[in-house]
Amino acid sequence: QVQLVESGGGLVQAGGSLRLSCAASGRTFSSYPMGWFRQAPRKEREFVAAISWSGDMTYYSDSVKGRFTTSRDNAKNTVFLHMNSLKPEDTAVYYCAALDGSSWVKGVYDVHYWGQGTQVTVSS
Repeated sequence: QVQLVESGGGLVQAGGSLRLSCAASGRTFSSYPMGWFRQAPRKEREFVAAISWSGDMTYYSDSVKGRFTTSRDNAKNTVFLHMNSLKPEDTAVYYCAALDGSSWVKGVYDVHYWGQGTQVTVSS
């Protein structure tokens, strides 16, 4: 069992930056690839970014590529999402997730555990 707690959300003006953190409980954090997803009002939850077990591989959706960066610190059981050049369309609840490793190697982001989410609001 892994429990995930996000933090760092808030209100920011367009063009600004935020850093989200996701702290994981348990000793098995490093055994999961990790992902970030978001859900805007009246929209389906969508993939944002993912990072491999050791952090040497990262993937991003086209909508955030070049603006967002994900990283992890396995010693601190924490994964981060650095968001730059934020746009109003980035407004959403952001969730971190522990991903299934077997699916990961097939390029599929199946989720084992979800965090509770943190709100990011970007004003124009």
